[in-house]
Amino acid sequence: MDRTEKAVVLITGASRGIGAATAQLAASRGYAVCINFRNSRTAADALVDSIVAAGGEAIAIQADVAIEDDVVRLFEQCTALLGPVHALVNNAGVLEVQSPLATMDAARLQRVFATNVFGTMLCAREAVRRMSTSSGGNGGVIVNVSSAASRIGSPGEYVDYAASKGAIDSFTLGLSKEVGSQGIRVNAVRPGFILTDIHASGGEPGRVDRIKGSIPLQRGGDPQEVAKAILWLLSPESSYTTGALLDVSGGR
Repeated sequence: MDRTEKAVVLITGASRGIGAATAQLAASRGYAVCINFRNSRTAADALVDSIVAAGGEAIAIQADVAIEDDVVRLFEQCTALLGPVHALVNNAGVLEVQSPLATMDAARLQRVFATNVFGTMLCAREAVRRMSTSSGGNGGVIVNVSSAASRIGSPGEYVDYAASKGAIDSFTLGLSKEVGSQGIRVNAVRPGFILTDIHASGGEPGRVDRIKGSIPLQRGGDPQEVAKAILWLLSPESSYTTGALLDVSGGR
């Protein structure tokens, strides 16, 4: 399959964790993958090398999705290097140190919402502008990475993060209705406690081990398990699915 025959998927925050697992799986299934990263160039380049070594096609582009000009540049560069974007995975997200609301300042809230909410919306906007059949596009698929925190609330730890993911749930539902007639499907996955290094960002690397007893399946999830759900939502197998919020949380 040459480049012109491949569907192009742009994955934000794809240098690690769920994003990296999604990039690897997408490449193995024939997608040309654009790996977006903000700071982790070494990890992003290593992921590209791994995909290319396995016979896939991938590029890495630095951009901070919280910055509008960066988002526009990201889509322009991806299109120039790989071709039109057929699929977008809004995976980029940030988590701050565990804290009750009473000790959170406005700067923290702005950082969390700038990336998790505004970044997702800006990337989706650029995707819709390019994918919409009403604008001359060929349609496409958007998958937003939300979180089980959106329905649990993360009290005493990350109510700001949980609220930002609640916004993603609402955005997914609304956008799916807005662009469904324009050939674009929009869905979300809501991972639970997944074994990635995001927990270290919150100050507790072993958080999944602490909490796993409260999970019906009695374990944390692997990033690859979330990636498989994302790839299903991207695929024609989910062609009649839009506006869905798919929990990948071990039953919690």
